[in-house]
Amino acid sequence: MNETEAEVAMDHTEDVEVEGEYNGFYNEDEEAPAASEFAADSDFDEDDHLLFEPEWEAAPLQPQADEDNDLDLLDDVFAFADDELEDIQQNVRQDIEACAQGQSGFVRVPYPDPRAGRTTSMAFSDLLSIDGVRLSFKNTNELNKIIDHELPTGCPKFKWEQVVVAGESFDVYYRDIIECIKSLYGDPDFARYLTFALERHYADEDQTVRLFHDMHTGKWWWNTQKKLDQHCPGGTIIPIIISTDKTQVTMFRNKSTYPMYLTIGNILKEIRRKPSCGGHILLAYLPTTRLDHITNKASRRRSIANLYHACLSRVLAPLQHAGLEGINMRSGDGALRRCHPLFASFVGDYPEQLLATGIKFGDCPKCDVAKDDTESNTVPLHLRNIGEVLDALVALNQENLAFVRACAAVGIKPLIHPFWEKLPFANIFQSITPDVLHQLYQGLVKHLLAWLEAACGATEIDARCRRLPPNHHIRLFTKGITTLSHICRFLLSIIIDISVCGLLDFLYLAQYPCHSTETLQLLDEALDLFHENKLIFIDLGIRNNFNLPKLHAACHYPLMIMLFGSTDNYNTEYTERLHIDLAKDAYHATNHKDDWRLAGGHQLDPYHSRPPDMTFGREQVMMKHPSVKSVSLEKLVMDYGATHFRDALARYIVQQSQGNDPAPLHGHALDMLAHDVHFLFHRLPVFHKVKWCSVDARGHGDARVTLDSVHAKPQHKLGSCLIARRSDTALVRLGANSKDLREFRVGQVRVMFTLPPKSIPLLFPPTVHLPTHLAYVEWFTPFPPAPDHNSGLYKLSRSLHGGDTMASIVSVADIERSVHLIPRFGVMAPQEWTSETVLEDCDTFWLNSYIDRHTFSMFR
Repeated sequence: MNETEAEVAMDHTEDVEVEGEYNGFYNEDEEAPAASEFAADSDFDEDDHLLFEPEWEAAPLQPQADEDNDLDLLDDVFAFADDELEDIQQNVRQDIEACAQGQSGFVRVPYPDPRAGRTTSMAFSDLLSIDGVRLSFKNTNELNKIIDHELPTGCPKFKWEQVVVAGESFDVYYRDIIECIKSLYGDPDFARYLTFALERHYADEDQTVRLFHDMHTGKWWWNTQKKLDQHCPGGTIIPIIISTDKTQVTMFRNKSTYPMYLTIGNILKEIRRKPSCGGHILLAYLPTTRLDHITNKASRRRSIANLYHACLSRVLAPLQHAGLEGINMRSGDGALRRCHPLFASFVGDYPEQLLATGIKFGDCPKCDVAKDDTESNTVPLHLRNIGEVLDALVALNQENLAFVRACAAVGIKPLIHPFWEKLPFANIFQSITPDVLHQLYQGLVKHLLAWLEAACGATEIDARCRRLPPNHHIRLFTKGITTLSHICRFLLSIIIDISVCGLLDFLYLAQYPCHSTETLQLLDEALDLFHENKLIFIDLGIRNNFNLPKLHAACHYPLMIMLFGSTDNYNTEYTERLHIDLAKDAYHATNHKDDWRLAGGHQLDPYHSRPPDMTFGREQVMMKHPSVKSVSLEKLVMDYGATHFRDALARYIVQQSQGNDPAPLHGHALDMLAHDVHFLFHRLPVFHKVKWCSVDARGHGDARVTLDSVHAKPQHKLGSCLIARRSDTALVRLGANSKDLREFRVGQVRVMFTLPPKSIPLLFPPTVHLPTHLAYVEWFTPFPPAPDHNSGLYKLSRSLHGGDTMASIVSVADIERSVHLIPRFGVMAPQEWTSETVLEDCDTFWLNSYIDRHTFSMFR
């Protein structure tokens, strides 16, 4: 047994329990169960994805009677003394194997079985045996060999090693990490998008407002470069980003895989975050074993933890020398540099973070805040001291009890040589990055929905959601949303409350693609807003405390953004998407029986990185042909709801005919001239939708997608059913200043149309340049000077004149984007309201600023 095997193959003595330790799993809302509850329950089973509380197995010690604390500790160590039982079981297995080897017909095949994965196809082999069929292979086995060994893959080949835990060996498949780094760094497709030097970006000429977006604009790269230059000046840092996440590959039978992904921070995040660009490499497959042969559950968890770190240590071992001394690497443009690959960040959900750092469940994997203080936003936060932790790990060379005590003193579980122990310039507690997917969407948003459900009731929540008006960004759920997640756009329709706004503000601010020192201050203020108003949930009896690890993790977002750039540099959504291509689809391509592994994973003008803005490059697109070629003016009123279409169009004709008159007509004078306008047509071509599509403004080859749309559809019959009309609300630009809300107004778009070409010269002077597409819009009140104090939202209502809705004709080009209005429901949602009629039934609305991040940046 080699050194690695000896370190991982630990004894099965009882664990040294530390108060507050997690020995099972439970809802993080609840109090942690006592360790004795699970110790007595031998039938308790863990899900393999949630085995995040493994611990080191201490060797048996002799008790010291004169030290009471030591006696207590040793009582736990010897509570499950099953070493002799394990030895007996091992001898029995060896005896059975020895007897079996003596039987005739018994063949012991060492793993990997050369027959594993071999397929036979008689029909295909018969085809190849036909005279005249001349190929470079004669059967399917030879074809498979050509595919596996001769076809270029673009990525290094997988290696196979075994790690032994408690007498049982487990397979780990991995690629050479240095070769993987060279593959990404030297890829010609990435050559234009590589950054080699750190930069500081500022929003002003005085350099007082610093910007953080890509990884090279963060402080980690800057600080690490200084440390590297003291040791080896002139090197180029390659930040290594590692992600691990166990995932299911089958819907039944509980088959799982444990992929480990690698990418480098030199690649710009716009390229790195797209799976289609190949910015990530599948680095390894870790063992997925539950270690069921270890009956002691505490020992099993400790062994799994040590197995995890032993595998990662083997995979990342080449970084120890290469990170310090550097290696010469050639980028895709042919330039040769001395590069230092350094471990920068670890991307994973909370269980993976605990497994990587060795922290107990319920504690923060980054700072040393007490478990009972995680609900506070005023307690000072200090990152765990990596120097003290490394000193504690050195105690492994001493007696086992001293090692356990040393690790407990610094707040970690006793780990045998964690993978980050010898990595140069590495600080695992600093490297843990924010996780927007699991911490915010699947964490705080799900908590918030549960709290609101408890406060308002599921029936009222679902009733309100069924009565929301339609919008491009909203999917209406006729059965409600209380069984759904990822629905933050709905939350404000449930209840308008300042505590809800605080969390939603934080959610959207955290996802900004570029942050400044000012937006980071807003991030802190949004979190403070929630903490200042969270007691409402305690007063209602919904919560007893807010000691939630995911809520506490939000306190670290500003610092992590300053260190590693915006959160889209390290979002777990990207690796979740990689599971489809590199884990699930790969498994489905196998025979589902034999063990399987993956065999493959690919002078330019310089690309100057610039901070991303808050808007996509977008352009307005109208259909080439009208949705309906000819609609009568009467149907525009009856089916489309354009009640005052004739009057609005007549006023528009008069206004356009005036041109640049310094004293434009208004009010009664305008109505008098409009009364004399006679239409030379009775039917108009009508369009039912205008949309906004993305533009590849940054030259990344992005696909064209629809970002937004506004619908104006009539009521119509479908069989015997009458389908209600759809008239979306939109933000209409009235002036040239796109940053002043007074230059915008919300309107309901009833009809989009064009005028007959033959009638235009008869209605307008030749000097008038008429827009091609026009829209009939019914107005809402102008924006108030400030949003509502309690909700932070703008309150709007219908614009009326003499009891009638005010309407106008505008250019479709002046429609900026769709907006979503939330009805003011009151105490209970009126039963007669529906999603189709709520814009007519309700008098007052809130403008939903959380519909997307661009609307959020404009109205918050």
